Amino acid sequence: MSQQQESSSRGSIPEELLRPGHGESPRYPVDTVIGELGQGRASAAAYSYANSVAAALMSNRMAHPALSSIDPDLRENYLSTINKISPGNFRLGGGREEADGAVSFLVRFIGREYGMTGELYIRYVTRQIQINDDESTTVGSWVFEELILEEARDRVSEQEETLHRFDFSPYERFF
Repeated sequence: MSQQQESSSRGSIPEELLRPGHGESPRYPVDTVIGELGQGRASAAAYSYANSVAAALMSNRMAHPALSSIDPDLRENYLSTINKISPGNFRLGGGREEADGAVSFLVRFIGREYGMTGELYIRYVTRQIQINDDESTTVGSWVFEELILEEARDRVSEQEETLHRFDFSPYERFF
């Protein structure tokens, strides 16, 4: 996209108001229910894995590789609970590292009439693999640890609860 096309697609908002000024930190999109979206303070690998877990849960794919570390009965319970709202989309909130080493992400599954929020916990685990009698190597991978889901709520109640929490972006100014 050329610079002229880009500036014309933004309407009448001057470029100085769209970009963070010197010393300001960038702001990420915000979901009105779970807050800031994006990687947050988590690593890119953790965010990628959490995103694949949420996508697998939303798509109701029992055999998805990201869900392989979940107990089959628990996995079926998660999938049936989430499937009750018929999600068409999900949003993953900024991640943070917990005191015990796990990484947590707020997640929101969005259906046509209902939404469901929760907190997804993942952990990086390492293990020793013996190559031969005197040689071993360490391998690591992200694994699902836990998903805590709230009750499904309709869109109206979700929006009513969050009206008082809306924070205008400092880059938007009203004249």
